[in-house]
Amino acid sequence: MTTIQTTTAGSLPRTDALIEANAARTFEDDGFTLVSTPEHTALVDAAVREVVQQQLEAGITQPGDGEFGKAMSSAVDYGAWWGYSFQRVSGLALTDRNTFTDEPKVSTPGNIQLTSFSDRRDRKRFADMYANPEWGMHQSKWSTRMPSTTGELSYLGHDAVNADIASLTGSLAAGQQGFITSIAPGSAARVPNEFYASEAEHLFAWSDALRPEYQAITDAGLIVQIDDPSLCESWDQINPEPSVSDYLDFIQLRVDAINKAVEGLPRDLVRLHLCWGSWHGPHSTDIELKEILKTVLSVNAGQISFEAANSRHEHEWRVWAENQHLIADDLVLVPGVVSHATNLIEHPELVADRIERFAQIVGPERVIASTDCGLGGRVHPDIAWAKLEALGEGARRAAARV
Repeated sequence: MTTIQTTTAGSLPRTDALIEANAARTFEDDGFTLVSTPEHTALVDAAVREVVQQQLEAGITQPGDGEFGKAMSSAVDYGAWWGYSFQRVSGLALTDRNTFTDEPKVSTPGNIQLTSFSDRRDRKRFADMYANPEWGMHQSKWSTRMPSTTGELSYLGHDAVNADIASLTGSLAAGQQGFITSIAPGSAARVPNEFYASEAEHLFAWSDALRPEYQAITDAGLIVQIDDPSLCESWDQINPEPSVSDYLDFIQLRVDAINKAVEGLPRDLVRLHLCWGSWHGPHSTDIELKEILKTVLSVNAGQISFEAANSRHEHEWRVWAENQHLIADDLVLVPGVVSHATNLIEHPELVADRIERFAQIVGPERVIASTDCGLGGRVHPDIAWAKLEALGEGARRAAARV
């Protein structure tokens, strides 16, 4: 009988105890590095064991650690996937700058510059909605402050990633595959740069700094999911809207940075996660997948995870079908078939339909059904787990039909 594998995009709801413990943590003298204790590590370890079991019971066959090693100190947090990297790389310090409050930057043809988050085109188009706290756009709270690059970057997160690895591998049964998320160089490099001479130098310094984390995860036999929303959502962070040609040049450099960081790692243990940002907004300025797919597919990854369930991108399954000739014979597609962007719980029949679309393109053995993006910190825990149950049941129904 055919089996459709299932997974998630990473973040899962933290327990109240874990959120409270993170909120109670103090900072090192630098003001942004969270102090770790053996007690906190033990709490995370126990929580990972529990969340892996919950995933298996919901029908997830390729579980992750829920990103529990990446601190969240409030129930709604869109940034834990990024902010954790501040804890694991040297050369960072707090300044009076961050990408949310920086002055707007104007791009010109052939000279793309990312503007501040507050100057993004979707935010400007729907300014009243974004400015009104009653519409929920200001609920997200990060667990730490955003630093800038003020010195040479290097990896210092060996103990932290080893703890992540130990927590997950200790929760898996023999022969069971799992994954751990890690930020991509292009997304990490969106912190302000006050040290490197150029944007490219800063980007590739992040590539070198993050490689040890990727390697530690794959050396443990786990899949490293490299999270890079910057490949898609940077389009909205360029003002005015650039030409597609200029944008492809811009993201090609970020693809090159990933490829440099994963050089020599087992391709089948590298997954790229592609998304248009997980905030609950209109996303009216998302770039269309058809414009960037060829460039994205040049990433040296054996799997690619992408949004395919929400109302802005579900139709793009046709882009994959129309460009089937670009898909490498060994590439595994990891489409999102339930969404983080709505409280509506997808019917298993709809989930099965979404899975079948991709199974018809590459075959069911090369499809792993997933979530669009992380559910933790984005929807209520009860909703998140109901969605995962719908995902598991939908995969079973799809497997019976393909």
